[in-house]
Amino acid sequence: MSRFSKGSRKVSGIAAIAVAMALSLVVADQADARQGGSFGSRGTRTFQSPAPTQTAPSTAAPIQRSTTPQPGPQATNPAARPQTAARPSMFGSGFGGALMRGLLIGGLVGMLFGGGLGGMAGMLGLLLQVALIAGVIFLVMRFLRSRNPTPAAAGYGRSMSGGPMPGGPTPGGPNPGAPMNSGPMSGYGVGGGMGAGMAGGPVPPQPSASPARGGKTDEIGVLPADLDTFERLLSTIQTAFSREDQGELKANTTPEMFGFLGDELRDNAEKGLRNQVSDVKLLQGDVAEAWREGMRDYVTVALRYAIRDQMVDRTTGRVTSGSDAVGETTEIWTFVRERGPFGAGPWLLSAIQET
Repeated sequence: MSRFSKGSRKVSGIAAIAVAMALSLVVADQADARQGGSFGSRGTRTFQSPAPTQTAPSTAAPIQRSTTPQPGPQATNPAARPQTAARPSMFGSGFGGALMRGLLIGGLVGMLFGGGLGGMAGMLGLLLQVALIAGVIFLVMRFLRSRNPTPAAAGYGRSMSGGPMPGGPTPGGPNPGAPMNSGPMSGYGVGGGMGAGMAGGPVPPQPSASPARGGKTDEIGVLPADLDTFERLLSTIQTAFSREDQGELKANTTPEMFGFLGDELRDNAEKGLRNQVSDVKLLQGDVAEAWREGMRDYVTVALRYAIRDQMVDRTTGRVTSGSDAVGETTEIWTFVRERGPFGAGPWLLSAIQET
């Protein structure tokens, strides 16, 4: 029965733990017929590890294939950029310094063209007068600045770590990182998962606090309907890949992901193989992070699901890898949607990461 996380159950006894570990290894091997790997794009977070969740507490594998350019050390750490130190000037910077330098150059030119010592004495007197005038101007400007302090910035902004933004939606929805069938999400999906909707009326989204930087965030307010869509896309995309239905894949993935999945289908066909997938059922899932970049919304979700995954010979139907038994696998999927003047577009798969 497909359900979202209700937490792990403690099993007592060393023997039971050893059996569970052995079964997990077998399950992972059974669900490994697909080529796998971590690929796709998570926008500016493509090469950052998503926050751990109850479903996927371990660190996700870094993305290995992506059309997003990987930033260099200077782009990722602006403090590491070399700073060119300004050379000090004897007369200082600004208008006063430029004026003093101009006068000095003018005096030297006058002395060279016949001013002699008298010209030099005249130049020194002129410099003294200019210095006195500049000092008075400096004191007056400093007095005026002290009486006209800089006004405090009006309004407020919003950083990538969460918080309100003027004119934008109020963050809401499930607490990021919490199980999708816990709290206000309880009762969603097939058998308590996300896919079948909710028994009763809709649950209003709950405002989420802004967590510390580097923790789980929900900056867009993921709704129960979004979670239902993610569960549906899990089954739709897996089934379309098994049927080699490129039209269905193209309709539910980004162009980048469609290209990677299409390459994998072509590789299988060249080898005379076909990836046969069935009995896909979501067992547990939760939101790792959700954020906005310009007109795009991103949501990264940890998914643990049951699946029968086999690689078969295209001609004979003989199973070459995988197992006929239903196994389990855990992956990190990222979805993206475009926002426009008339609302948001459909959610599309934009990245898959192994755990």
